[in-house]
Amino acid sequence: MSVNKAETQQRLKAAVHYTVGRLCQKLGEDHQKEFSRQVIAAITETTFRQCEIFAKDLEAFARHAKRSTVSTEDVKLLARRSNCEELNQEQRDVKKKSTGKKKSKEMEESRE
Repeated sequence: MSVNKAETQQRLKAAVHYTVGRLCQKLGEDHQKEFSRQVIAAITETTFRQCEIFAKDLEAFARHAKRSTVSTEDVKLLARRSNCEELNQEQRDVKKKSTGKKKSKEMEESRE
């Protein structure tokens, strides 16, 4: 990574950190809660990584459509894909919970 690119990335991370800090401060005031510096740093890092993933996905969608510019259709596709991933995760979580309950029931019945 070149010095210029590294510097740009650091500046972007700083901007994201500042914004996350302000959002946490505002939410904290609204809900009488406090966010530690570690929590703000973790949210910042997660947000930055997710934005990098989104950027790569958007570039891939545009490239797949043989375009050099990301369009609103790419953003819609990303949003739809993200929602599908969330729904799939929720379905897996529900399945794990129901499987866990089923195993617990079987264990109880086998003890009797």
